[in-house]
Amino acid sequence: MADEENIEETKKSSGSKGIMILLIILVVVLILGLGGLGYFVYSKGLLNNNSSSDISSKVEEKEKKDASEMFKATIEDLVLNITNAKGREKLMKLSFAIKSIEPSIAGIVENNKAEIIDIVIAQISARTSEELLTVGGKTLLKEELKEEINNIINEVVSNNEDIKQNNVKKILFTTFVIK
Repeated sequence: MADEENIEETKKSSGSKGIMILLIILVVVLILGLGGLGYFVYSKGLLNNNSSSDISSKVEEKEKKDASEMFKATIEDLVLNITNAKGREKLMKLSFAIKSIEPSIAGIVENNKAEIIDIVIAQISARTSEELLTVGGKTLLKEELKEEINNIINEVVSNNEDIKQNNVKKILFTTFVIK
């Protein structure tokens, strides 16, 4: 009788082991199938909305249009005195380009070159050479120069309705040497 009970328990345990293995295999196959289906849908781009791709293409077109409609003026070879943290004087050579959406920016900059150079001197003098040598210092200087140059241009063209306000969009350093 004890032998019969052992045989029945063995059959039950081997039967439940078989069902457990079958369930595990089924779950693994199901996960692999879903993963394959997900990869297929992702790779074909079926989940992307057309509207989001339209938006991104419109943004790209606008950036290309803006880039093609940019006009440039330059300020060349300014030699400036700056100090380091210890108070020692150094020389700086600076050239930069002003990118604008205004076609007549070169003429405006040329006519107001003294005011723009004065702003550059004031901004550079307010900084140490160590600050200007950092990426963050250069970025901050670009932003402040852009704002100040826009202020000058806005003041000059305030009575001309054909010229937009705040038309300077970027300052690009073309020479930046501290010796």
